[in-house]
Amino acid sequence: MTKINLACIIDDDPIFVFGTKKIMQVADFCESFMVFHNGRDALNSLKAIIKGGEILPEIILLDLNMPIMDGWEFLEAFTAIPTPVQIRIYIVSSSLDPQDINRAKNFKSVNNYIIKPIALEAISDIKNDL
Repeated sequence: MTKINLACIIDDDPIFVFGTKKIMQVADFCESFMVFHNGRDALNSLKAIIKGGEILPEIILLDLNMPIMDGWEFLEAFTAIPTPVQIRIYIVSSSLDPQDINRAKNFKSVNNYIIKPIALEAISDIKNDL
């Protein structure tokens, strides 16, 4: 199991972010975190990172329902940007709607759809996929 350098969490719920970071620490998942509370901030920052040739996150945990720019809008915009490395995107949502799950399958960059709350097993599964 490989430990990654940088993970990105895009979610507006501070309790989810706090809990996910703790679970990642217990799982010895990554060296550091990058956190954004909406898709627009994430998109703008990731574009700047790409333009500057800086280190990109290896995975993104993406919520769907957020203010300003939701997860779907982020996915549409971000997947249109060429990246120098593959970034694995995992949708982490409380939505059980089959339409959301099927819509996620239309994005090649989405590796999985995880139902909240995220558990240690889900983080371990992501780690094993790397």
